[in-house]
Amino acid sequence: MALKKGDILDEFKRHQQSCGLVVKVMGGGEGFERIVCCGHDLTEEDLVPDAEIIRGRKKGSLPPAVVLDEKKLYQDSCGLRVMIIDGGAGFTEIRCCGHVLTASSMRDLQYGKMRGPEAGPAGTA
Repeated sequence: MALKKGDILDEFKRHQQSCGLVVKVMGGGEGFERIVCCGHDLTEEDLVPDAEIIRGRKKGSLPPAVVLDEKKLYQDSCGLRVMIIDGGAGFTEIRCCGHVLTASSMRDLQYGKMRGPEAGPAGTA
């Protein structure tokens, strides 16, 4: 099953007792297989037209607005990029193009770290 930019997956659509993970596809997605969260597989059956604001979503280690980018870790991938919109306490993994993206992928991509000073040309102006 392929996803496309703008698609939204909502775990609450089929699993009301879950953490309520909501992700939005920012790009790629041709090789998408599934997202595993709270022991459930999120697939094309979990596509929704809009991300509804629903009380009871439980946030996890992936903060809202963080983007996981498959291409940064796997150059031979379709380049799936997803943004965490809400929920995610039970997030386990994203399977795409035979690769696995987990919460540790966020650390691998070094989100939240300050960049060092940029090296500029030496000398005076």
